[in-house]
Amino acid sequence: MENKIDLLKSMNALQKRDYTLRRHWMLLPLPFLLLFFFISCTRKIQEIPCPVDVPPTFSSISENEAPLDRWWLSLGDANLNSLIATSLSSNLNLQMAWDRLKQARALAKKSGADLLPSLDGSVFVKRESVKNDGNGRVTDSTHSLGIAASYEIDLWGRVQAGKQAAELDLLAVGEELRTAAVSLTGDVAIAWYELLEQRQQNQLLVQQIDINEKYLQLIVSKFQNGQSGATDVLQQRQTLEATRGELIMARGNEKLLEHQLAILLGQTSENFSPPAGGVSVTLPPVPSPGIPAELIEQRPDIRMVHYQVQAADKRVAAALADRFPKVSLSADSESSSGSIRNLFDDWITNLAVNITAPIFDGGKRTAEVDRAQALADEALHKYGQTILTAIKEVEDALWAESRQQKYVESLNDQLALSSLAMEQTKERYINGDMEFLRFLTTILTHQNLQRSRIKAELDLIKYRISLYRALAGGWDMIASGPSPLDKTN
Repeated sequence: MENKIDLLKSMNALQKRDYTLRRHWMLLPLPFLLLFFFISCTRKIQEIPCPVDVPPTFSSISENEAPLDRWWLSLGDANLNSLIATSLSSNLNLQMAWDRLKQARALAKKSGADLLPSLDGSVFVKRESVKNDGNGRVTDSTHSLGIAASYEIDLWGRVQAGKQAAELDLLAVGEELRTAAVSLTGDVAIAWYELLEQRQQNQLLVQQIDINEKYLQLIVSKFQNGQSGATDVLQQRQTLEATRGELIMARGNEKLLEHQLAILLGQTSENFSPPAGGVSVTLPPVPSPGIPAELIEQRPDIRMVHYQVQAADKRVAAALADRFPKVSLSADSESSSGSIRNLFDDWITNLAVNITAPIFDGGKRTAEVDRAQALADEALHKYGQTILTAIKEVEDALWAESRQQKYVESLNDQLALSSLAMEQTKERYINGDMEFLRFLTTILTHQNLQRSRIKAELDLIKYRISLYRALAGGWDMIASGPSPLDKTN
């Protein structure tokens, strides 16, 4: 009971004397108000010039409009649109890119914490019980309350440079996320059209097996009538079995493509059922590539390495600043008493200015500057290489599609001629005017051309997808959420 009464009295005393705590609390950070008069000497974020000579235009120029950021919509394939929507929400590699963005945001926030003073509080309670032979047991309690603050004056901009580097890293990770999304959409589109192409090949092989079976019946009939030799029958049977074997392999490849597409959509093959359908894509006109300078500004992978170069430059500044003296302020206040009611009566406040400077470190800080500079040089060279690769990808896609279009037209002409030749050789073989080997060669040539055309049409679509990916600037995936730099200060 006495302890409860003593506690109530102490709480009342606490309420009456809380103005004392407020008075000391306000006095404690007064030295830190002076810090806002210091201006950091850190360098501003430098704009990195393009490290390579960029041509004024691409070698192939089109007058058509540039592609949409969501380029796959221009293909008009509802199944593809659905697959890509699923992949953007469920692909695990893309989810890991989101996780890296969260990590970078936390690091950017953490790096800015050193620009503000740190304040720590401590509470200490000690209770001693001493046995006295004459008066029994005597209990003595001691209470103490302490508050400590510290702050480093960023005279040379070391802390600010580290904060800016982390913020640039955050921006780079945001562009990495967009790059991953663009790559994912291209991978899904290619996997989908490869699956459709394989389905077409399978249907064609079924048709060719049916045709080869009919030719076998024809040859067997001629053999039974003495108009053909056994070798002709054996050759046609071998051709038929070869086509059947190709169908077995083709159906197996179709399953593998389904598995690949399932992984891109973040699903297991057992739970994934691809949409039905065939290739029915009419490619829109070739988009304009614009100019290389626009490509550098819009591609997220180029923007990513650009931010990485700037971040590396800030880390060089931080390493240089680390070689200079550090000035920090510290203050602490402490009050102790044997009773809680007297705890806020007497305070002891200490203020200190600390200056530390490196005298000898065995060359560690100099080596760190050299390392940071080498990393910055590497980032700059990576920036240039990324630009060169991007320009090459656009040039390759433009050139490849133009050549592929002509190749498809050539295959169509060859198929038309091959179809006429096959009909004529068939008639001549039936009439006995041509040997079977020449007729068989014509059949195989025509069937191979049919398969080549299907593959060539797929390659044409894939080259267009490559062009879209090379020109894609991504889209604002982070617009619906917080900005990459939100809450970093």
